[in-house]
Amino acid sequence: MASIFGHSLAAIALGKSFSEELRKPKFWILGILCSIVPDADVIGFKFGIPYNSFWGHRGFTHSLFFAVLFGILLAYTFYKVKRPLLALYFTLCVASHTVLDAMTSGGLGVAFFSPFENSRYFLPWTPIQVSPLRMKQFFSEWGLEVIKSELIWIGIPFVLLLLIVKLIQRATTN
Repeated sequence: MASIFGHSLAAIALGKSFSEELRKPKFWILGILCSIVPDADVIGFKFGIPYNSFWGHRGFTHSLFFAVLFGILLAYTFYKVKRPLLALYFTLCVASHTVLDAMTSGGLGVAFFSPFENSRYFLPWTPIQVSPLRMKQFFSEWGLEVIKSELIWIGIPFVLLLLIVKLIQRATTN
């Protein structure tokens, strides 16, 4: 998996493309939550759930179907207005987690199409160093390599996205 930092950066970059009117603290908190919630499935390891099972790590909670369900649920639970737009943002944040994990160098892949088809997939290009699952391992040489990898393969593209959004916003307001 990518780290919590890489996933959060995705939510922030995606959120910047939405209107300032929507970008209140609740918007950011829920967006970042969405970007990391698929990894709640790691609790399954404590209960003996196999990695490659439906409920295992990178299983159903990493699917595009789950992203849509969770995005809609949050928008309709926490907001009374602009729900479809917010559901889109929250869905994109969850789905960004799935895509970033499918770009990592380790694990068994991601169940993009669960619950309809439970095969695990990687994208053809996997430049992101897989993050350790344990906190202690994250604060090691391995964790440093993950952060360097994410700065290059997540940070730079999202900074470019932010610049493009800013240019578009300036062009449309002038």
